[in-house]
Amino acid sequence: MQVNNNIQLDQSVYLNANQALNRIATGLDINSAADDASGLAIAENLRVQTSGISQSIDNVNSGLASLQIADKAISEQSNILDTVKEKLLQASTDTTSQDGRESLLTEIKDLLENFDNIASSTNYNEQTLLQNTNEDKSISQGLEVQAGEKSEDIIDSEGIQSNTQGVGLEALLNQDPDSFSAEEARGYLENVDNAISTVNDYRGEIGSTQNQLQSSAANLLTQSTQLTAASSIIQDIDYAKETSNFSKQNVLAQIGAYAAAQSNNINQGIVTRLLS
Repeated sequence: MQVNNNIQLDQSVYLNANQALNRIATGLDINSAADDASGLAIAENLRVQTSGISQSIDNVNSGLASLQIADKAISEQSNILDTVKEKLLQASTDTTSQDGRESLLTEIKDLLENFDNIASSTNYNEQTLLQNTNEDKSISQGLEVQAGEKSEDIIDSEGIQSNTQGVGLEALLNQDPDSFSAEEARGYLENVDNAISTVNDYRGEIGSTQNQLQSSAANLLTQSTQLTAASSIIQDIDYAKETSNFSKQNVLAQIGAYAAAQSNNINQGIVTRLLS
């Protein structure tokens, strides 16, 4: 004699109910390779790619912050050079006395020393931006920003040497007051104009790099959004659907439990009759 039972059915129902409950708890449709091996592999690749893009966005933002600091510093240097030129023009006329001219030169030297102080002190994350180091007045290292997942995704800018040495004003900084005549002052006007042009070129290079970084940041943000959406489609659950599924499995489990109880009662009755 064979007595039917629904133990295998009950186990399947309970398994499905537990799986549905786990998905609701985590918010994920795939919680292990057993749920969907290929889907999990795709989702993991998307996660790694999204993580890389997220770091690239951080890199770009850091690069932008560095360039903004450099730009503001060079803007102040540009103002200094404008003032230097004004004072040179004042010193270049014969109606200015020699004492007045020497006083103007003192002011000019103070301005140029401040120009150099800005160059040596402007930094981002301990990296000097307008010259090589705090003490080294040679050209700074070019900025290279890793703006993508591949090694070639680099946005760079040229080095900067925005100090009196770099813009050609060391001679004016070291000018002897006793020999600072109107003619001598006029001779420096072209040097200052060239220095202003050099500083403007630095600002132009910085602005161009900023535009590239901003464009890259916008593109990376778009990629990140799309990858996140793709990963969500693969991994995230449909709460309404999964809740409905859990309710269904829960009802089936209750029906199974009731059927099992009835089956046990029937089986017990059969045994009792056989023994009587």
